[in-house]
Amino acid sequence: MIRTTAVVLVAALFGAPAVQAAPGVLDQAHTAGRVTKSAQYTWPGVYFEGRFRGTSVGISLNDSTNYYDVQIDGRTVSTLTKPGRTTYWVRNLSNAEHRVRLAKRSESPWSVGEFGGFVAGAGGALLSKPAARTRQIEFIGDSLTAGYGNMSTTRDCSANGGVDRNTNADLSFGALTSRTLNADYQVNAISGRGMVRNYGGGEPGTSYRTFYDRALLNVEGDVWQRPSSWRPQLVVVGLGTNDFSTALKPGEQWPTPESLVAAYKSAYHGFLDKLRTRYGSGTTIVVSVPEASGAFAEAVRQVAQERNNRGDSRIRYWNYADPALDRLGCDWHFSQRDHQLISVRLHEYIKGLRLIW
Repeated sequence: MIRTTAVVLVAALFGAPAVQAAPGVLDQAHTAGRVTKSAQYTWPGVYFEGRFRGTSVGISLNDSTNYYDVQIDGRTVSTLTKPGRTTYWVRNLSNAEHRVRLAKRSESPWSVGEFGGFVAGAGGALLSKPAARTRQIEFIGDSLTAGYGNMSTTRDCSANGGVDRNTNADLSFGALTSRTLNADYQVNAISGRGMVRNYGGGEPGTSYRTFYDRALLNVEGDVWQRPSSWRPQLVVVGLGTNDFSTALKPGEQWPTPESLVAAYKSAYHGFLDKLRTRYGSGTTIVVSVPEASGAFAEAVRQVAQERNNRGDSRIRYWNYADPALDRLGCDWHFSQRDHQLISVRLHEYIKGLRLIW
């Protein structure tokens, strides 16, 4: 059970009991993700990092939906599967100083998870939290950015545990690249969402932009209270696969493919305006596409060119299509090998940007 000194019960969210972290929980854990003051979250790839002295450490959670990796001193020691309300213990460590990291693997736009803090074992003690990294990167996108089904070795995941079990945002290309660069990061990605149109035309009237400002994706009107410390030097945007990967159906608001392209480009410019207002002119924004050619790739290229023509040289275009990508993840998504390949390519691309970190 989670210790009563660490958490207290609060009102239920969507009929399920929730936990509110007591004051001080986030004072002893570093995170760069979209986390509320009470340590609640929904976005994939959220992570918490701590330091402790001793032979054991507990990790307090309340989450019956998601999958997590537990890491000690940089090594994954356990994967938690829908842990519920619990304090998970890692024991039998050397009696020394250690680092502990909890990483959310799966997506849960419909369900809130909550972190109750790290707990020192008998005879041990929590230490001051790790310092925030100087470098910061924000990844914005859909299932390709979220690491959807990346741990699977077969495109049909119905027989090997399903998509959630085979997803690990902590091994997505964004997370891998960030760790190579020793950067803090956010993976703000939602599967099936597009810039103006969702996969197959689903949920018309909504898009990725409907949810971007939220900390808790399932709470309409929620707004993430961005700390002043979060000012990424680099933002990588990957939105458009869902807009264009399925044919328009009768009754959709865009009568022709050309009108969809026009709406997409207009919305993209508006979204870039939002990012510029939020992060300032010094942040480099990379607009990316995984397709070698076609309306999607050309529309994004044009958006980048139009921004450059307006004098914004920090909008950059990156096409990372590669015939070496096998897309052996669930439902033809990137495999873990693909994410590693993309990460290497992204790292090389970033080096060419000559960022001032």
